[in-house]
Amino acid sequence: MQTELSRQLGAEHALFGFTPFPAVAAALTRAGGFGVLGAVRYGAPDDLRRDLDWMAQHTDGLPWGLDVVMPAKKVEGVTEADVEAMIPEEHRAYVHKILADYDVPQLPEGENSGWRITGWMEDVARGQLDVAFDYPVKLLANALGSPPPDVIDRAHRQGIPVAALAGSPRHAERHKAAGIDIVVAQGYEAGGHTGEIATMVLTPEVVRAVDPLPVLAAGGIGSGEQLAAALALGAQGAWLGSVWLTTTEADLGSRALTRKLLAAGPGDTVRSRALTGKPARQLRTEWTDAWEPGTGPGTLPMPLQGLLVAEANSRIQRYEVEPLLGTPVGQIVGSMNSERSVQAVVDDLTRGFERAVARLDRIAETA
Repeated sequence: MQTELSRQLGAEHALFGFTPFPAVAAALTRAGGFGVLGAVRYGAPDDLRRDLDWMAQHTDGLPWGLDVVMPAKKVEGVTEADVEAMIPEEHRAYVHKILADYDVPQLPEGENSGWRITGWMEDVARGQLDVAFDYPVKLLANALGSPPPDVIDRAHRQGIPVAALAGSPRHAERHKAAGIDIVVAQGYEAGGHTGEIATMVLTPEVVRAVDPLPVLAAGGIGSGEQLAAALALGAQGAWLGSVWLTTTEADLGSRALTRKLLAAGPGDTVRSRALTGKPARQLRTEWTDAWEPGTGPGTLPMPLQGLLVAEANSRIQRYEVEPLLGTPVGQIVGSMNSERSVQAVVDDLTRGFERAVARLDRIAETA
């Protein structure tokens, strides 16, 4: 499963895995893929530094990358308190009512409310990069598209290629014009923020739009056969995220959530603005239903929605309130029906890829 891009980056397989868990990213790199650690959940630079220290010590000198969240336009001087002051009281009351309806307890006094908006703030993201550039990061990815030009220039000065996610050929063309090195074509099936175009349609269109830049296919990919299809469409590898959520190295912090993922089918996800204010595919739950258009006051734009619901999500997860309990995940969740190690997932991907290539070889021989 090797391509020109995987050889260039020093990975055995053209298999790129995004994950918020250092243990998963490191295990994927050791298994021959390319682990990419998501940085959005890190507020304090010291927390990120601690986990990057761990990554550097547990990847055997093999390549890995970091994924940050930065808008293309530089925004400075805006604090979390400034953003929080913009949230209407009507929305706060609605969140309170949902939690009360399901008897969700308060967090213990002094307990951190978990994921906050800080990882989406300009100054925090730049602080993360100040830390990251001290480590042997081999790829910088940005989940919100092209990072600001000065960030791209800084990465390039350190010999680090930059990747950006795109949900349409138009987005991909903008990335190319901005100086991005690798475009991740993320289809409608993917977990997290997605556009409207399915991976099978999107991938070859992005390949044509940004030629000769390399493209990674993302969205609905969880088998070796699907990886082979991505390469057949012109991609130089696959970008996988959801499939790692049920690996033994993942730390979801909730057995109830793991059980829900293992039991879910491909139709049990929904693109909802409930999490961040932008459409993000996630498990359909009574929480996402409560934020459907026409229900309640509606969602707020990013980043207001993320701040509004941060503490609520922490409470739901801590107390495992199953009707409300969910996570970003793609439609591939229907194939995630057992807990396996990262190495076992990579082995299955490799075997599936070999089966697909052998099948095509047989077809070619009889043509």
